[in-house]
Amino acid sequence: MLTQLTVSNYAIAERVELQFNKGMTALTGETGAGKSIVLDALSLAMGGRADAGAVRHGASRADITACFDISRIPEASEWLESHDLDEKNECILRRTISKDGRSKAFINGQPCPLSQLKELGGLLMDIHSQHQHQSLLRKDTHRKLLDEFAGAEQLAEQTEAAWKAWNQTNRKLEQRRQNADEAEAKLQLLRYQVEELDRLAIDSGEQEALEQEQGQLSQADTILHSSHQAALLCTEDEASAAQLVRQALHYLEQLPVEVSELADTLQMLSEAQIQISEAGDNLRRFVDDYEADPARLAEVEDRLSAIYQMARKHRISPEELPELHQRLKAELAELDGGEGSLEQLEAELEKQKAGYSELAQRLSTKREQAAAELDQRIALELAQLSMPAVQFITNLSRNEQDEPGLHGMEEVEFLVSANPGQPARPLAKVASGGELSRISLAIQVVVAQTSTTPTLVFDEVDVGIGGGTAEVVGRLLRALGSNGQVLCVTHLPQVAAQCHQHLFVSKFTDKEATFSRIESLSDQGRIDEVARMLGGVDMTEQTIAHAREMFVKGQATHH
Repeated sequence: MLTQLTVSNYAIAERVELQFNKGMTALTGETGAGKSIVLDALSLAMGGRADAGAVRHGASRADITACFDISRIPEASEWLESHDLDEKNECILRRTISKDGRSKAFINGQPCPLSQLKELGGLLMDIHSQHQHQSLLRKDTHRKLLDEFAGAEQLAEQTEAAWKAWNQTNRKLEQRRQNADEAEAKLQLLRYQVEELDRLAIDSGEQEALEQEQGQLSQADTILHSSHQAALLCTEDEASAAQLVRQALHYLEQLPVEVSELADTLQMLSEAQIQISEAGDNLRRFVDDYEADPARLAEVEDRLSAIYQMARKHRISPEELPELHQRLKAELAELDGGEGSLEQLEAELEKQKAGYSELAQRLSTKREQAAAELDQRIALELAQLSMPAVQFITNLSRNEQDEPGLHGMEEVEFLVSANPGQPARPLAKVASGGELSRISLAIQVVVAQTSTTPTLVFDEVDVGIGGGTAEVVGRLLRALGSNGQVLCVTHLPQVAAQCHQHLFVSKFTDKEATFSRIESLSDQGRIDEVARMLGGVDMTEQTIAHAREMFVKGQATHH
């Protein structure tokens, strides 16, 4: 849960440091005092869009830090551990915004992409605002809310992935069918090219080896003559190198006295004599065994000619022929009975459709079961919100001809019948602003009860509600807070009186500068604030007494 929020130089807040507890926290204050600062700052800490205009006038940057206790949020702990950002049971999100609009994000002190801040923030907090009334009119919102309520988000993602794979194969198959003639011509050409290269059967490095062999065979006479002459000079001639070295060695060995400075020279001459003798032996054996082979030379030249001709045909270097051979074989295999063949694609399409259908059917079953329960629970909440006659229906309509769809086999839409006997119609065509506000709150309360997100934020979702209904709204929010943590901005004393923690927002002017101040109220301060919300500026004893009664009753409220 959220434990602390620190805001510096944001909007009209110079420095705000707030401590949060478990339960329901209400934020109240005069219009324009800056209640939205807290929620906007939290939204930024969760990776929301930054605006340079939000930096306090005269400051170089705004700085927002939100601290969370994640000891009971295993998903967040696992996420942090997987990104090497874990810090035991604490998570600190920080966002800075400079006056030129650039922003930086940090998780547990480490810089991070904004996408990671959004991803982690979604595991820590869920913000519901009155602006969500508009999103509530869209079918995709209905589907997401139902899947979340059904605990089927992962199954919905798997179904979507299966549809994308099926759709990709289906498009590939259709393209192959449309281009069948062109594909057949390409297939015939590939077969011919591969057969030619199969017959050539060139190996990697073969051309280079053949060229070296050709060089030797074409110069056989020169090689034999030069080798024979070298053998004579080494050992077989009267003035051979071996004989000359022996003579030099003899002169040094016959010196009348030992000369230490010549010891290394004697060693080198001895070794040279041995090396020259071995070289002469090797040359004699080479000359005796060497044979010119005109037939082999012709064979090598024919092979090289075939290689050069094939390379020219494909307009590549001879060295690239083995790679070309493998590439064409792979392409042929794909088109001719491989992954790209019509038969293979059709089989793959059927397999993918069967896999999709299995997932989609499981998703449909979950949705049907959850829709009935969701309708029942929202009906209970609507009755408490003084809308007992309103019938809420989660409608599941199958796709035309049961065609696979990106999000399953059906569309999800919330329908409402405002009065008994009237047919259920889409929310946008039935609900007025006030009705939509209450319906939205009922949906959010029910969905939030099954949400794994520990901190829920409600921004003026009680707009347009008053009287006894407002008291019910307060009970609903307090009940949610009892199971986790709820933050709500409200203008209703009936709601504020029921919170566990009350933050009062005010603004003041000092030296022509405007500041926002947020303070946690004591019990008496809470009573005074509820009285202000009830009676305005001029508070009477009756107003204060009414506020005290409302506060005492609110603190004893159980949903």
